[in-house]
Amino acid sequence: MRTLVVRTATIAGAIVAAACVEYAPSPTETPSSSVSSSMQLTTAAGTALSDAAGSRYLVVFKSGSAASSGVSAELRNSGGVVEGAYDQLGFAVVSGVSSDGAARLAKIAGVASVAPDVEFAIEGAGETEALAAGDPGIESAAAPQTASQFARQWNMRAIQADAAWAGGALGSSNVTVAILDTGIDYQWPDLVGRVDLSRSISLRPDEDARLAAVVAAGFFPASLLPLHPIADLNLHGTLVSSIVASNSGFFAGVTTRTRLFGVKVCIVFNTCSTAAVLNGIVYAVDHGADVINMSLGGGFPKNAAPGFVSVINRVFDYANRNGTLIVVAAGNAAADVDHNDNVYIAYCNSPHVVCVSATGPTAAPTPVGPFTDPDAFAPYSNYGRSAVSLAAPGGGVTTVNAFVTGPCSETALAWHQPPPPSPGAPLPPPVIDGPGCPRQLGLFRVSGAGTSFASPHVAGVAASIIATTGRGNPSQVRAILQTSADDLGQPGTDPFYGKGRVNAARAVGSIP
Repeated sequence: MRTLVVRTATIAGAIVAAACVEYAPSPTETPSSSVSSSMQLTTAAGTALSDAAGSRYLVVFKSGSAASSGVSAELRNSGGVVEGAYDQLGFAVVSGVSSDGAARLAKIAGVASVAPDVEFAIEGAGETEALAAGDPGIESAAAPQTASQFARQWNMRAIQADAAWAGGALGSSNVTVAILDTGIDYQWPDLVGRVDLSRSISLRPDEDARLAAVVAAGFFPASLLPLHPIADLNLHGTLVSSIVASNSGFFAGVTTRTRLFGVKVCIVFNTCSTAAVLNGIVYAVDHGADVINMSLGGGFPKNAAPGFVSVINRVFDYANRNGTLIVVAAGNAAADVDHNDNVYIAYCNSPHVVCVSATGPTAAPTPVGPFTDPDAFAPYSNYGRSAVSLAAPGGGVTTVNAFVTGPCSETALAWHQPPPPSPGAPLPPPVIDGPGCPRQLGLFRVSGAGTSFASPHVAGVAASIIATTGRGNPSQVRAILQTSADDLGQPGTDPFYGKGRVNAARAVGSIP
């Protein structure tokens, strides 16, 4: 599990690149997490990946048309669900629709096209490590550097977050960051009170059914129940969230006072719906997000999905007009985005975004260092002068000690993909084996490397800037992020670092 994994797959005719590289265990004290066969679960909720993508569609409206009422009427008659409909932006997201139903939607007056959803892959989880019983977990919101695991967090020191905290830059509860991801473990001690559940939402009905199934199967202790739909069955979203904002008892976050809310667009089986992402951006903007973090994405041929490209551009324009900054992961295909021909890189090719590449130490002999060259460009990260805005810590690849570490969701699930029953046969549904970081055994940490973990560092710094400069001006925040960065690589705009590696202290004026 210590080797770098960069996975590329083909789904629904699209080129899909993992937004995260790997989760891996720390090298010692890994507990046994074997689960009896009675805890395994294969249900309708355990849907095969291709099935999940095949029932959701993006409906693109003709210019100037208001087709949402016609789409709703068709689904009432033939079955299906409208997950979101926006006449002003010219699209709707529908699910539970057969291919015949999609053909009928395409015939509605005012509908330009109906395209199957594209699911982008995020890298799956590996083993995790239990936190020692003696770890205090005492809230350190006023002094994040006193978090019990801070010695492992080379990433926070690399961006000079500690200098920002010393200058009083801890964020503000009046500033909100929306996390579009797999969910958030809002009950993890470092995240208790940081997540606004009234604004948090799941946009994945398939994952909602899966959550209900595992709760009914008794996978989680009563102390965690009832669960909000934003509960993280994967763990990706929880780790990402804790980097943006944390109570800093165990793991320090870039800020301690920023408010978060979750928008679930990805599932336990490591895929994220493009249609749900578009729906989620509009939801987050309409519910007051100052910043949106998107540690997800991939690429697809522009000519294969022109409807997707046009809607993506409209949605990102909408966010910018309404004062929301969107921070996105550059991706982990080690690809030159400047020479991507006909491939649309979601979401670094989208307008107004801050696209973040990754850095990480080249060596770390122990979990607490010393950490050699933490600003080294990560070899898995995408790059390109035309796309990359900034760099931030995502994790090195030579050892798990160089990874980014944080909390493992208490509702994360372990699962496996059975092989096809015969050569050429379709894959059977994934099988859920049981809890991945079982609360009954205590709290767990997880480590990972990827641009997924670079992006939330920048989102956290953006939230800290907004706390000092005010809300509603994403262009100003973007400019401050870039002008305050440490200029690495070639002077000026570099293909690997963009304008430089983000500097939390300089961005808020704690250092010159």
